[in-house]
Amino acid sequence: MKQSVRRRAPVLRTAVRSDARRIHDLIQRNQQTGHLLPRQLSELTARIDRFVVGVDGRGAIIACGELAPLSSSLAEIRSLVVSETRRGEGLGRRIVDELRTRAHGAGFGDICVFAHQPAYFAHMGFSIVPHTWVPEKSMADCRTCPLFRKCEQFAMVMDLDITPEIRPNAQLHV
Repeated sequence: MKQSVRRRAPVLRTAVRSDARRIHDLIQRNQQTGHLLPRQLSELTARIDRFVVGVDGRGAIIACGELAPLSSSLAEIRSLVVSETRRGEGLGRRIVDELRTRAHGAGFGDICVFAHQPAYFAHMGFSIVPHTWVPEKSMADCRTCPLFRKCEQFAMVMDLDITPEIRPNAQLHV
């Protein structure tokens, strides 16, 4: 008789300095698909407290996401990654929910994301907008990107003041 092994739900927590290398490795492994911008280890280390990580029962980092302020009213979710072996469990959505909650609590009115797969974020309440509606992102990152004016990402925004479903640690699956 075969026993099924049930995995415990990963724990979400704020990243700490010693996580920087493992976050960098996770981003690097997933950057090859072309859906993530490159990140330097030194940059991640300097901004480590902006990251939420998903940690499995063995202590391995299996997911991450960063909440990056772009202005006093707008923050961006970036470097959202879930390890290939853990996709489909709702972990990405849990991280987005946690980052939304943190952005709302910090007083941001809007949150944005730039995505190749907009349907994933549309199901969570983000709306596609023209890139020109997010000039803070253009000034911070886009102008120096080699894909500037040839970007294949969709700009997406959510108004945190009218978003009814801000639930910390939601267990929903996408």
